[in-house]
Amino acid sequence: MSYATWAEQIARNLLSEPLPRRWAHVQAVAATARTLAPVLGGDADLVIAAGWLHDIGYAPALAGSGFHPLDGARYLRDAGHAGDVLCRLVANHSCAITEAAGRGLAGELSREFRPARRDLADALIYCDMTTGPDGQRMTVEQRLADIGTRYGPGDPVSQAITRSAPLLIAATGRVTRKLARSPAARRREAAQACPA
Repeated sequence: MSYATWAEQIARNLLSEPLPRRWAHVQAVAATARTLAPVLGGDADLVIAAGWLHDIGYAPALAGSGFHPLDGARYLRDAGHAGDVLCRLVANHSCAITEAAGRGLAGELSREFRPARRDLADALIYCDMTTGPDGQRMTVEQRLADIGTRYGPGDPVSQAITRSAPLLIAATGRVTRKLARSPAARRREAAQACPA
């Protein structure tokens, strides 16, 4: 069984019934992660698994600190016996340290889960920040605006997203450029340039 298949089962069990909207988002994030395989190589299965699991901390059964990246990563580490890098990706997804600081949890997050490699973190940011709450595709700018609207300006989520926006946009841009330079993208361009 692949890491991604294992992760899908966990996410389905924790999110599909109690949080169907969150489940729709997670399914689409994992689907987007699959499209990154040409630029992720041997790390593709890991990032797809992180896509499935990045929001499991929202599950009512896992609520501990009340901060979903930390609750999800702790569950994966303690109950799921997941690998260190996967736990670190979940704990730190989409610049979670910024929101953790606003909630007084940055010390805990940093002590328990170091950030993952930037290329892996960027890939998960790209998947999360180009997928809307119902699983629809959107630009990173649309996603940031949507989060701000849904949570409102005084909410810690909105405040953290506003502070993290430049980093999230930059990470999404790095992945977009990698995808454009991938061999698959060059083959598509060549096929479109050649008349049939």
